[in-house]
Amino acid sequence: MKIIKNKRKGSNNKKILFSIITVCLNQKKIQNNIKSLQNQTYKNFEHIIIDGGSKDETLDIIKKNSKSIDFWISQKDKGIYDAMNKGIKKAKGKIIGILNADDIYYKNALKIVKKYFDQNRIDFLFGTVKKEKILCGFRPEKISWKFNIYSAHSGGFFITKKAQFKVGLYDLRFKYSSDRDFIYRMIVHHKLKGTHTKRNEIVAKFDLHGISSKLSFMERLVEETRIRLKNKQNIFFVTVLFFLNIIYKIFYSLRLK
Repeated sequence: MKIIKNKRKGSNNKKILFSIITVCLNQKKIQNNIKSLQNQTYKNFEHIIIDGGSKDETLDIIKKNSKSIDFWISQKDKGIYDAMNKGIKKAKGKIIGILNADDIYYKNALKIVKKYFDQNRIDFLFGTVKKEKILCGFRPEKISWKFNIYSAHSGGFFITKKAQFKVGLYDLRFKYSSDRDFIYRMIVHHKLKGTHTKRNEIVAKFDLHGISSKLSFMERLVEETRIRLKNKQNIFFVTVLFFLNIIYKIFYSLRLK
């Protein structure tokens, strides 16, 4: 089931700048997501929605807003990163952004992002986002021992289409953290150039109840360890890092009691 709309008001299909990809499955909050794009002050973008076969009101919301959506499809997929890959393959814009169904952009988000790509020769950008607190910055020098080096993937990450396909698609072997594998490859293997927005240039609001919030400590640690080994980090170093994380978690838990 799909709708392709070629002339959404405000977009120019021959020279689309942004392709914003939203993936969803039974997520009624997508109404706020769509509205946040409708309210953008910068209008040259396409909105692509990849639905995994929702059974609730999600499809009704998408259909109701179809005039604001350039492409949407609803079919069973292999998970969130498979859906992202489908959206990336459909993208026509020069810059790709991921905005999950339960997240939103602030009205000047794309205007701010455009400024950075216009003024800097960069392949990617991390925008400041609001979660429980303001998340800002980009610290690539720390990636060898931690993945928490950027503000957020959904809502905060923008990459040129050229750079996206240079790095490749999201690896479906990682169910929860394939974005971290992608960013590792982007920084370490391909050495792409990027930056971040200023602290007061908040581009998105990140939902507190997304898939990442439901992961246990061990689920996250095991998958991140697999990512490091897949990317050929030293096995001894990765093993030590694994146990140091467990020790730190135990120590931190005891301090809270």
